[in-house]
Amino acid sequence: MRKITKLLVTSIVAMMFLSGGLVFAGGSKDTKVEDTDPVIHVFGAFRGEEAARFQEIVKIFNAKSGYTVVYEGSPEFETQIQVQAEAGTPPDIAAIPQPGTMKTFAEKGYIMPLPDSVVDSINKNYATVWKELGSYDGKTYGVFHRVNAKSFVWYNKKAFAAKGYTVPKTWDELKALENKMVANGDTPWSIGFESGNATGWVGTDWMEDIMLRTAGPEMYDKWVNHEIPFNDPAVKKALDICGTIFLNEKYVYGGPTNILTTNYGDSIKPIYENPPKAYMNRQGNFITGFMQDDIQANLEENVGVFALPPIDEKWGTPVLGGGDQFVMFSNKPGVAEFLQFLTTWEACAPWAKIGGALFPHKNQNFDDYGNALERDIAKILVNAKVFRFDASDMMPAEVGSGTFWTGLVDYVGGEDSETVLTSIEDNWPN
Repeated sequence: MRKITKLLVTSIVAMMFLSGGLVFAGGSKDTKVEDTDPVIHVFGAFRGEEAARFQEIVKIFNAKSGYTVVYEGSPEFETQIQVQAEAGTPPDIAAIPQPGTMKTFAEKGYIMPLPDSVVDSINKNYATVWKELGSYDGKTYGVFHRVNAKSFVWYNKKAFAAKGYTVPKTWDELKALENKMVANGDTPWSIGFESGNATGWVGTDWMEDIMLRTAGPEMYDKWVNHEIPFNDPAVKKALDICGTIFLNEKYVYGGPTNILTTNYGDSIKPIYENPPKAYMNRQGNFITGFMQDDIQANLEENVGVFALPPIDEKWGTPVLGGGDQFVMFSNKPGVAEFLQFLTTWEACAPWAKIGGALFPHKNQNFDDYGNALERDIAKILVNAKVFRFDASDMMPAEVGSGTFWTGLVDYVGGEDSETVLTSIEDNWPN
């Protein structure tokens, strides 16, 4: 959790109180001060270029509706929204990245269930999984808009073609491809765990993807909620499968030691060197921003992508990722209308055309994406029968951004899977 000084917290609370926003006295939704502010305040974590692109969406709504929606982004969003909600000075709408925060706010009565008009639009325009992810205790609270996905394997189109390599559709085909590459003197994977204080998160993403493909979504959910222990056989199986790649000197560029010292953003670069030092990199849709400039200049020509193949056919090809769900703290005029607008493709197409975002809407026009690469990954996302949020983002911070990250580092560093998983289990907070 990002930190914020007491002075800044005090200032934020004071400013929000003076702004005339909806106030829940003592954090309760039962006592309300009349809201006379005609502006609809939306608060989130979008900043910089992302904020500029979302502002274009807001402008479309304001022009066609006559309402005035104003968006504010902050690098301290996670901390500030907690402070504002608890103080009874929230915005009208917030874009929350973590499902756990939405559920906590719903449980405490800080946010309101969505009106029927918005829920009907969700039912019409989204796969069921997105409604489920935005629901708590039988009621729907969240509207998903921009999302991201991580279950992709990136490759060098030209190098693949030159070597006669083909995209695998199953895990067995992936293993056959790995062995073919090794036989040709090539290295299948480039992997990097290094990320400063967050070193290890790349490994947890790998493991989460494998867990979804071997144990399925229900067992995955039990793992996230600690309804099974962290060293359950199903969890160990997922880590051991990761190990068949991580710990194999022939499969990973530079071997396990290089995994721990290579930055996650730099790990994509060996794929596009001439000649390539490795041929595949598993990462989220954001990784294109870390590719060499000349590669980014012509993504369609240089970059190929496919979904990490399924392992157990009954789970299909799951997608791991995240996204921002918009929740309502007030029901002033225009709030429901804006949330309903976000469920439509009209509220997504401008951002899709510019690039840098995916959307889960069923009725989207894939031709609106600015390049074939993003069209391909958007189709993978929309067609996925199983979508789950990043497990580490939903686990207690002591584990999700603590022992789970460091445990994967220890595993690649030589600890056996049973020792690593038992240590994480022993440190799960009561």
